[in-house]
Amino acid sequence: MTSRIADEPRRKLEMKRLQKLRTSIAERGLDALLISQTENRRYLSGFAGSSGWLFISEKDAILATDFRYVEQAKEESPEFVIFQTKRELHDWLPGLISDFAWHKLGFEADSVSYDGHHKLSEALKTAQLRLELVPAVGLVEHLRSIKEPEELALITRAVELGDAVFQQAKTIIRPGMTEKEAAWEIEKLLRQQGSEGVAFEIIVASGPNAALPHARPTERRMRSGEPVVIDMGARISGYCSDLTRTLFLDKASKTMRKIYDIVLKAQTAAIQGVKSAMDARQADQMARTVIEQAGYGENFGHGLGHGVGLAVHELPTVGPASSGSLADGMVFTVEPGIYLPGQGGIRIEDVVVLENGKARVLTRAEKGLSL
Repeated sequence: MTSRIADEPRRKLEMKRLQKLRTSIAERGLDALLISQTENRRYLSGFAGSSGWLFISEKDAILATDFRYVEQAKEESPEFVIFQTKRELHDWLPGLISDFAWHKLGFEADSVSYDGHHKLSEALKTAQLRLELVPAVGLVEHLRSIKEPEELALITRAVELGDAVFQQAKTIIRPGMTEKEAAWEIEKLLRQQGSEGVAFEIIVASGPNAALPHARPTERRMRSGEPVVIDMGARISGYCSDLTRTLFLDKASKTMRKIYDIVLKAQTAAIQGVKSAMDARQADQMARTVIEQAGYGENFGHGLGHGVGLAVHELPTVGPASSGSLADGMVFTVEPGIYLPGQGGIRIEDVVVLENGKARVLTRAEKGLSL
């Protein structure tokens, strides 16, 4: 399936992204950039295959991939020169770039392994190419952090699909159902309603398992009165949604009702208070302060949120150790939580976009304790 975005000519969108990247490449004194990270590759070229590399220079845009994906690459990336690879990166890269007068080639240091870098360096020496490999981190990711209108439209569709499926799932989930059964029912609904699979492995965590922020569904059967954390996401044309709600199959205990109200208050404070140009860690602190003042600071051990786009976790990061500031066009989650080991946990997550200096909530799924 292609990643073409409707309502805008493909070439115009690609050229705009490539030009921004070329400016960044030049500012860092590089002649070209090797892109290996999956979402970055798709963002720049539209190529949705699972294997391939991009080479971007001031004048060149090359997509290198193996025999399995050549025809797909031609269809999805018509503005790129397609180069068919054989064997490993270090086997063919020297031959591909030997005719270019490149001296500094940037590479995505958080995507290329140490072994891969070593083999490539040795291959360049053997080929007697005087090409310096320069680590580069975040060049494309920072571009992706500001969503274009076409991207926001796809994310919104994914959020709407997730919302609709959650409402359907609420009519299916019942006491006695295992966490795995509930997760599978949600996944089936997502696919039936048009999602490209799931944005990530669905979380259904009940009772004490709900105290695990990234729990995996188990054979545990859900019981009345226990918290059930559901974390799910849809995918439309490559773009993700992310939704978490905490439900009870019957009346919640006094403690859990209290925890739920604190988490909801923390989330509301952050959504209402977040502003463009604000440090990301300040946004986190608005929610964290509410939870700390309620006496549960030690039970909120993760960041407030993360960017959502072609990857379900991308820039910006919104946490106590985050650097950088938030800006209009950024799409991210707001998902405070409180987790009590052995008892359960509460997390509430919405996706927001910063527009005109403040957050607009994309998520519309109902919030409430009971099914």
